[in-house]
Amino acid sequence: MDWQGQKLAEQLMQILLVGFAVVAFAAAGYALGSFQMMLLIYASGVVITTLITVPNWPFYNRHTLKWLDPREAEKHPKPQIASSSSKKKSNKK
Repeated sequence: MDWQGQKLAEQLMQILLVGFAVVAFAAAGYALGSFQMMLLIYASGVVITTLITVPNWPFYNRHTLKWLDPREAEKHPKPQIASSSSKKKSNKK
């Protein structure tokens, strides 16, 4: 799953969970007055959301990353951290 796919999966998860929560509350919780039905609708929404967002579906891989070839990476060494010796200033008055 690429970066854009991760973003899409997270957005779908949020939209679907909120949507199922609203439907469960409005349809079953408020209209029917059934707490059990409300929980069943929301639980089925969680299962459906999981099936849509967790597997690595092909539409999550539309923007593949182009990795640097190992031979090309050897030509560009990693930057080294400069060791700076910090000198403390003494403030004497």
